[in-house]
Amino acid sequence: MLKLLNIINKEHNRFVESHPFGDLLQLTDWAQSKRLTGWYSRRIAVGDETGEVLGTAMLLFKKVPKTGSTLCYISRGFVCDFNNRPLVEFMLKEALKIAGDENAYAIKIDPDLPLDKHRSTIKFLKSLGFRHRGLQDGMSKDNIQPRQTMVADIDKDDKELLQSFERNNRTKVRNASRRGTVVYKAGRAELGTFVELMKETGERDGFLTRDITYFESMYDHLNPNGHLELFLVKLIPEDVSASLQEDLVKVEKDIEKTGRKKDSGKKDNQLADLWNRREKLSKQLVEIEVIKQEHPDGIILSGALLAQSGHKSYYLYGASSDSYREYLPNHNMQFEMMKYARDNGAKTYDFGGVSVSPTQDSPHFGLWQFKKVWGTEVSEKIGEFDYVINQPLYTLAEVGVPMFQKGKVKLNQLIRNRRKGR
Repeated sequence: MLKLLNIINKEHNRFVESHPFGDLLQLTDWAQSKRLTGWYSRRIAVGDETGEVLGTAMLLFKKVPKTGSTLCYISRGFVCDFNNRPLVEFMLKEALKIAGDENAYAIKIDPDLPLDKHRSTIKFLKSLGFRHRGLQDGMSKDNIQPRQTMVADIDKDDKELLQSFERNNRTKVRNASRRGTVVYKAGRAELGTFVELMKETGERDGFLTRDITYFESMYDHLNPNGHLELFLVKLIPEDVSASLQEDLVKVEKDIEKTGRKKDSGKKDNQLADLWNRREKLSKQLVEIEVIKQEHPDGIILSGALLAQSGHKSYYLYGASSDSYREYLPNHNMQFEMMKYARDNGAKTYDFGGVSVSPTQDSPHFGLWQFKKVWGTEVSEKIGEFDYVINQPLYTLAEVGVPMFQKGKVKLNQLIRNRRKGR
């Protein structure tokens, strides 16, 4: 017999972290961090007559302006065995009661269920009254959370982990680790540095960024329980200089050794390559001396927020400077964060949403290229579902408002184009 349970936050989080379909977005810590952006939460726990927890759900609510209604969003929920149909039905019934209390026009869910093993779940959820929003592209704006993400298996030692990367990426990671950058776990006080890097990244890549209060709220709620860490990458000029000098000494020896070879076409080509290498290293040594003068204590080149929930880890936000990108700070950072997550119990590392195998002219092609070289595989989920409670308001919120916003964007583009034509 199923019944509602009254459990504390720690018990809720413990269940989510240990469940195969649990997710960071179902933690109480995550729900508390969303208060800053206007969301509030309620939660349910369901168990059997012995009191064993069988399923949980964190329900997020956001008020719809000027209506008195809300949207209920159970992000990456429910957390339960979806093959246990009576359990899912019971959880929906209880969620509907709470949604009714909060005057919600709909309940939206997007369970963390793999499509290849849960196609039948789509049919089952439809039979309960849910509307499936389709198998959307991972970068589609029609879904709140990406349906397709890139996930790496990190449950292996350092050597195996590095070997799982594509060959060119392995080379970049090795080079990055010896080019004078240091990856370190930073504290709350350095969030300002990360936010400045985010602004620089947003201006370069053309997206809007959050202000520091958003990241402070996230850090304050998730970090104390080990669910979030800030990592920064620092370029150390002294280390770079030493590495370049070692490389230059090696090149000089190779030039001398190659020069002693008997004449051949290969010899001339090898010498030309080595001379070019020597010239490049010499220029880099001059550049690093300038950096040493301007930034004697080093300079932060990139940063990221790493989140973790049980055996799953997530690359949430990343940012990097436009300067000194040849030192490959992001490659060093990703490898170190993967190792950190693994050492703290994670078995997977989620790089986030992608458009799978896009064409080269797609705006998402570069993101796909970056995320596919880390030994990742596409994690394709069953998608987003809506349980409609108030049809008129649902139509207005889910159809009317998006159409208005798209029309507004097109109108603004038309006005800008006409002005340019003058």
